[in-house]
Amino acid sequence: MDKRFNDGSAGDANYGTIGIGYTQYRQPEPHIEGFIRQALGDAHSVLNVGAGAGSYEPLDRSVVAVEPSASMRAQRPSHLPVAIDGVAQSLPFADASFDASMATFSVHQWPDLAAGLREMRRVTRGPVLILTCAPARLPMSWLADYAPEMIAVEARRYPSISAIEEGLGGRVDVQPVEIPLGCTDGFSEAYYGRPERLLEPGARRANSAWSFVDPRVEDSFVERLRRDLDNGTWDEKYGALRTQPFFDGSLRLIVGHPV
Repeated sequence: MDKRFNDGSAGDANYGTIGIGYTQYRQPEPHIEGFIRQALGDAHSVLNVGAGAGSYEPLDRSVVAVEPSASMRAQRPSHLPVAIDGVAQSLPFADASFDASMATFSVHQWPDLAAGLREMRRVTRGPVLILTCAPARLPMSWLADYAPEMIAVEARRYPSISAIEEGLGGRVDVQPVEIPLGCTDGFSEAYYGRPERLLEPGARRANSAWSFVDPRVEDSFVERLRRDLDNGTWDEKYGALRTQPFFDGSLRLIVGHPV
């Protein structure tokens, strides 16, 4: 039987706890949304797996959302469809039910990546979209200096790009997605040029990796970052990032095409 937390979260993180206030920090970023819309093409029916609060669900398509966490389902805005309680590795749909399917920032939560990808491919006639992070590129962020423990957690949790390609099978395209300076989707790299935001507890809580880091490590991170921002050390090392329009970090859009 799949492990489930009290609120139904099916991965390694308990969104009943860390999902509180999630949508305050994790809003869809239009620049990233453009990549997803282009990859969806003319698909009318779309399945969103690990749908969370609904970021990046296209409003002009017929969307079915699947999300195991009751906390996250409750945060979905009223204009989006009510999400079904379900998990990636056991989708309750017939073969080829959807024109396209998508999963954004969720594959690292799946207990069985290969099974989840097989299920998405099974129920999808057209493209399967996976928005994720390439773990090998996570150390490129300044956070690798200030929070190496958190980066190490992220790198362990995210599956390799090659594992996702293998799981999708057939022809797969991997697209780098540069992160804009004012990114409204507050994953860790979104603050590459706005370090002050990561002094906010809610900003860290909205990134599940922090829930696996010892609280003393998190406290030390906050103390050091605040000190280095106050005395100018951060800006001396990384200040150019404050005006850099895009950051080529770990974000990748993987598109699997039907065989």
